[in-house]
Amino acid sequence: MTARLRHLPDMIADMTDSLRVAFVGKLLTDAGDVAPFVIDWRKTWRGSAIAVAFPDSVEDVAKLVRWCAAHDVRIVPQGGNTGQSGGSVPPDDGLNLVLSLTRLNKVRSIDPVNNTITVDAGCILQSVQEIAAAADRYFPLSLGAEGSCTIGGNLATNAGGTAVLRYGNARELCLGLEVVTPQGEIWDGLKGLRKDNSGYDLRDLFIASEGTLGIITGAVLKLFPKPAAQLVAWIAVQNCADAMTLFENVRRNRDTALTAFELVSDVCLGLVLKHYADTRDPLSEPSPWYVLIEFTDFKSEDNARAMLEESLAAAFEAGLIQDAVIADSLAQSRALWALRERISEAQGADGKAIKHDIAVPISSVAAFIEEGLVAVKSAYPEMRPVIFGHLGDGNLHYNFSSGQGADQTMFGAEQEKLNRIVHDIVRVHKGTISAEHGLGVLRRDEADEFRSPVERRLMAAIKTALDPRGIMNPGKLIP
Repeated sequence: MTARLRHLPDMIADMTDSLRVAFVGKLLTDAGDVAPFVIDWRKTWRGSAIAVAFPDSVEDVAKLVRWCAAHDVRIVPQGGNTGQSGGSVPPDDGLNLVLSLTRLNKVRSIDPVNNTITVDAGCILQSVQEIAAAADRYFPLSLGAEGSCTIGGNLATNAGGTAVLRYGNARELCLGLEVVTPQGEIWDGLKGLRKDNSGYDLRDLFIASEGTLGIITGAVLKLFPKPAAQLVAWIAVQNCADAMTLFENVRRNRDTALTAFELVSDVCLGLVLKHYADTRDPLSEPSPWYVLIEFTDFKSEDNARAMLEESLAAAFEAGLIQDAVIADSLAQSRALWALRERISEAQGADGKAIKHDIAVPISSVAAFIEEGLVAVKSAYPEMRPVIFGHLGDGNLHYNFSSGQGADQTMFGAEQEKLNRIVHDIVRVHKGTISAEHGLGVLRRDEADEFRSPVERRLMAAIKTALDPRGIMNPGKLIP
């Protein structure tokens, strides 16, 4: 054992004493209090930290970063800790500080004329949605964890969600940022401008950087007019090719109304119905695949319903769909969305899962699904495909489940091989193995294999230039 490791407990004690002098805010140092902040939501990764700090202001964040830089302590920024790639979990060795931004949760201003809202990074996504709605505006970023995930985490991972088809990823919804640099300086880029050609776009550099280049502490977000109606339909289709043709037809004829186009397999629906007693199958007959469509209209609900009914009637006539139901109320819309949003939790409750957050060009989605199923089934006939995702933007959650009672040890041992099968097909279709969950540690090394030598050097140069000491969220995003 090295001298450094032998003296690590004494070093940590000295560090926490020094930290308490430098930072007077809320600080957790007891191992039991720290424990929930050093493990991820999926209970897959576990790290260690000398403390968890809860800054109350941007100046507190800067002060903490300066202290970490002076003491060679690595910083792991954390919001709601809802990520699925291990990006907000500290390493399991060395001196790490978890910096929770949950107390930076104020709305700084809202500008209905400019259609912007300026918020702290620790604001819960659902709260931002509700505040926008109270001002007769709409913030469209929406995902399953919106009741606990934070804006800072959404931007650090460039979160996608269900409305990307119409409004884009988190990056497209952000106009300006406030960031604390690895040197403890504060960059104020909180501009509500749609046009700004004044140099390098630093905002885009920090979005999707997963806290490896700096800590996002505030953001200017785009708002939109509040829709008069949002209607949801649940549709049965025989195969992915028909689903894609349906998407093309709806997009061609009702592009401005189409907000979401989600694909769900029969296995996914079965898992949700099995593990959630308050859910039911909306249709009378089972189908191999389902599509959830959402139309948004700014005129009236009647107008939205007429457009949706016309689209479904044309699809029935063309033989693309077998059955469909349109929600008659907000409660029914939420019930249909719940069938889609509860899939991940239902799969987790059913046993071990091997998950893939991939994206391919929209034109390749149907082919990718079928090629992947053939390849995986050939190698692992016992694997259950759990496939769902945002068909309208090419992002699929291409998962496989062991099921309750399966040999969980053997299942886990095959994960690397199965990943290789899926990701090789992704590569053939010129896709990505990380569409909306971030790389974290889960896909860090595999993603590096997809990069060219030039891209690898450029990313390493950016990291070195901005964070030469390597203290910002170490071990994430790039090897």
